[in-house]
Amino acid sequence: MTATAILTKLRDIRFIRYVLASVGALAVDVGSFLALLSLGTAAAPASAAGYSLGILAHWLMSSRAVFQDNVASGGAARTRQKALFVVSALVGLALTTGIVGFGDWSGVDPRIAKIGAIAVSFIATWLLRSRIVFRPNSEAGA
Repeated sequence: MTATAILTKLRDIRFIRYVLASVGALAVDVGSFLALLSLGTAAAPASAAGYSLGILAHWLMSSRAVFQDNVASGGAARTRQKALFVVSALVGLALTTGIVGFGDWSGVDPRIAKIGAIAVSFIATWLLRSRIVFRPNSEAGA
């Protein structure tokens, strides 16, 4: 098997692990979102709070089961990586909150808007995390 084939296979496995981590984080996100909606919280803040809890769950799963070989071991590199993860999460949060808020404002059921927001946020954060936050480099293991 060539080096390119091995890297392609590992990338596919990493993506599957990312999907599974995202499903776990999504369960935290949507469960919190629905609970807050049932308590009378407005759609956009409920979406933001649920997503924020999902961010924490996703960091834990991503750094331990998806990108574990590219996690910086400590110091400035680890702090930088965590900051980049938070930035990627904030991009996803802004997309999610904006889509759900706009959907609700437009008369779309917030749960339907959340489904669209999930898809957009997933793609955006996968690209940011796989290409920037956890990119293989000399700092990952330093």
